[in-house]
Amino acid sequence: MAQVTFGVQSEWSGGTHQRATTTAPRQNGEVIASRTATYTFESDEPTALLGTDKAANPGEYILQGLAGCYAVTYASVAATRGIELSSLSLDLQVDFDLQGFLGIDKSVRPGAQEIRVDVHAQSPNATDEQLQELTDLVLQRSPIRDTLANPVKVTTTLVTDEAQ
Repeated sequence: MAQVTFGVQSEWSGGTHQRATTTAPRQNGEVIASRTATYTFESDEPTALLGTDKAANPGEYILQGLAGCYAVTYASVAATRGIELSSLSLDLQVDFDLQGFLGIDKSVRPGAQEIRVDVHAQSPNATDEQLQELTDLVLQRSPIRDTLANPVKVTTTLVTDEAQ
């Protein structure tokens, strides 16, 4: 039951704007029947980056994905350790050097240069040391952090009309 697959189907709307809708998640190859809802995400770029600023940009979605996973992981690990969280907030930032994206400097990666996360956690029954141990465990167990911090195989296939 440990194998889970999530997906989205995306359509370009012109310019830098796109809309994606979630597809049925699968667990061990079987559709998870209890998840009947679908969710829609849009992304765009600020006008300074040639977008129309209709939605958050993909970099902000990366931060949201990491923040969401951290929240789930903090809550889950805290519960298993008997730590009551009274508050949890995260301040996240990601840096990009657009010289790589634009092909101006081939020595610069097009991807993120650094992601920074400041965690503000409070608990009525845990010491600062226990909260630090909790944070260390979150860093070890967060699937999205692991995905961002380590190489992941990404397979991209062009499907033409002739192939359909």
